[in-house]
Amino acid sequence: MIDHIGLKTQQFDALADFYETTLAPLGYTKRFSFEGFVGFGRDGSGGLVCINPTDTKPSGIHLAISAPDRASVDAFYADAIAAGATDNGKPGLRLDYGPNYYAAFVLDPDGNNLEAVCHE
Repeated sequence: MIDHIGLKTQQFDALADFYETTLAPLGYTKRFSFEGFVGFGRDGSGGLVCINPTDTKPSGIHLAISAPDRASVDAFYADAIAAGATDNGKPGLRLDYGPNYYAAFVLDPDGNNLEAVCHE
């Protein structure tokens, strides 16, 4: 459904490194990179997460990325915390969202709410 989403940041290198580490457990790799722009995707499909610099203050968003299984959600969370994210919800079931909604939430270095979710 979504082809790509762009995150603008005042700390380009730090955020690019953070997303490269944090998205790896979800199957995302760096798909392209050139001066002032980097994109991460999975298996050549849509759903790219793109990062580029801005001179203005970034606006906070909530970005939820599907995970293939619960172990990937756990690995996402551990890698994100190790990369400097702030905990915003440890991995676990969110029964108020659905009976199989397993997710973890972190805040990236710019304060964006990043979620990994598995519906198995």
